Amino acid sequence: MEIREYARTILESGGLDAKLAPPARSLEDRTPGAPLILGLPARDPDIRIRPGREVKVPAREGMCDPAQRIRIIHAFANHELQAVELFAWALLAFPDAAPEFRRGLVRILADEQRHTRMYLKLLSRRSAAFGDFPVSGYFWAKAGEWSSPLRFIAAMSLTFECANLDHASDYGGLARKAGDRELADVIEVVHREEIEHVRFGWTWLNRLKAEGETAWEAYRRSLVWPLRPSRSVGRQFDELARTMAGMEPSFLEALGRETD
Repeated sequence: MEIREYARTILESGGLDAKLAPPARSLEDRTPGAPLILGLPARDPDIRIRPGREVKVPAREGMCDPAQRIRIIHAFANHELQAVELFAWALLAFPDAAPEFRRGLVRILADEQRHTRMYLKLLSRRSAAFGDFPVSGYFWAKAGEWSSPLRFIAAMSLTFECANLDHASDYGGLARKAGDRELADVIEVVHREEIEHVRFGWTWLNRLKAEGETAWEAYRRSLVWPLRPSRSVGRQFDELARTMAGMEPSFLEALGRETD
């Protein structure tokens, strides 16, 4: 199967089985085709994306309540599913990107699929299922502005996934405090692998930026409002994880000035 066909299957299939089927090792990229920009992904009625006003997710304080925690896990699953779909979207949108970049997108897509399945398993073990609550398309709402691979990784890798370094640290700690070791362990896996996803974004930011441009200048230039550097930071600034992802001190210092 070609990467293009695989990505279209993810976006044009409504069910989770097709969206979460991992890429085969034999996946090829001989005919990436012309750029294809798709809108919202197909989703079965029970998991369709709804307007944000219809979606209510408990605040972090809800982690201490098992019933609210289920709804938070449900939201985590949707975040990961959106990531799966958006990496597939990028494979279709940027067929002319470097082969190494496209292979990296496939690898991260597979990680996001696994993260989704882990959260779905947690829901199942708590007598819940994906689709029990309405889900939003917050990440998808920003995709229309991603006109280049650089803009894509600035938003997905260096903003959304970078913020998740902080969110994972925060929610993982809250899960352990609530005595939910099973959830905490899953979040820990996500956090560890998110570091590599941010590293991917950082690597390609430096490869794709203009000559003479700093990484910080390229990052800021590539974000489209309402995305901005402050959106890449959560309640707790996990500087160690960002350093492990390769971010240079000057970039972290600039980010700190934006979010103080």
